[in-house]
Amino acid sequence: MGALSDYLEEAVLNHVFRNIPLGSPATTYLALYTTDPGEAGAGVEVSGGSYARQPVTFAAPSQIGGKATIKNSVEIVFPVATADWGIIVSVGVRDLLTVGNLLYYGPMTAPKTINNGEQLRFAVNALVLDLD
Repeated sequence: MGALSDYLEEAVLNHVFRNIPLGSPATTYLALYTTDPGEAGAGVEVSGGSYARQPVTFAAPSQIGGKATIKNSVEIVFPVATADWGIIVSVGVRDLLTVGNLLYYGPMTAPKTINNGEQLRFAVNALVLDLD
């Protein structure tokens, strides 16, 4: 899908090489962006129109094509939009329902316009995160 955020890169390095504990969020959430958040997480996240980040459940990692890979194990269903959300170009996995830290991000396979009355869903295994 994409890449680790600056926040998670630094947290992993601190944990592995400096023995600084790395907490794990109880729940991770999928966020939708109308601009690429980049490693710093500075993109424009959808807001308003009944938008809310949605929880993500991942299956255990496996090696696929030489990359450690995890995929969503449960369908991710966003609320029906009550206003136009715009063109969704990127997604990000965050550690809190609101605010919080971006952990991982990447582009949509194909940008998707979400208008009033529409609903975005990600089927099981549609969200793929990998590390090499």
